[in-house]
Amino acid sequence: AARIIQNMDPTADPCKDFYQYACGGWLNRHVIPETSSRYSIFDILRDELEIILKGVLETSDQGDREAFQKAKILYKSCMNESLIEQRDSSPLLEALTMVGDWPVASADWNKTKEPTWSMEEKLSIMNSRFNKRVLIDMFVWNDDRDSSRHIIYIDQPSLGMPSRDYYFNGGNYQRVREAYLQFMITIAKMIREDKNISKDDSFVQEEMAKVMELETEIAN
Repeated sequence: AARIIQNMDPTADPCKDFYQYACGGWLNRHVIPETSSRYSIFDILRDELEIILKGVLETSDQGDREAFQKAKILYKSCMNESLIEQRDSSPLLEALTMVGDWPVASADWNKTKEPTWSMEEKLSIMNSRFNKRVLIDMFVWNDDRDSSRHIIYIDQPSLGMPSRDYYFNGGNYQRVREAYLQFMITIAKMIREDKNISKDDSFVQEEMAKVMELETEIAN
């Protein structure tokens, strides 16, 4: 209550300028940081919470629950930048192997991988191991017809870009679309180089153009 009163401006007439009356104290005491496009009480609470979480995650393990232990391990792994640099792309290459490799980053995928490749199996691995939904989204949620139970829902997943507007509209959307395609091409080239596969820029561009075409069809 004290914080709400502090954020008000009781000297303003609410009948003439209700916004100044309700938020004038806040406007006088806060400036939007250069790193933010907005600044509200929720942003302040989020910043305060991150400081608290940082302190918790950096404390030593003292008989923590398994969930806390996992959170601390994840935090430490992200902070260990020297090991991240040392491992380089190896974690990504391992992940690609789990999901059946990537044709554009493989010398002979059609011969070595495609005969035993199963879309159903790979989609389930992407979901269970990496929490990534591709083509189909599947989740458990409350039953709309009976809130006392949960059921399996099947839905469409999110697109590669934030919305279908990015695939069809011009202006800034088109610039993002071009950058998105270039990003895919760059990543494919990097992985081919890390796997010591011969350079073939035209092949990479053709394959990524097909990916973009497929995503556009899905968005449509």
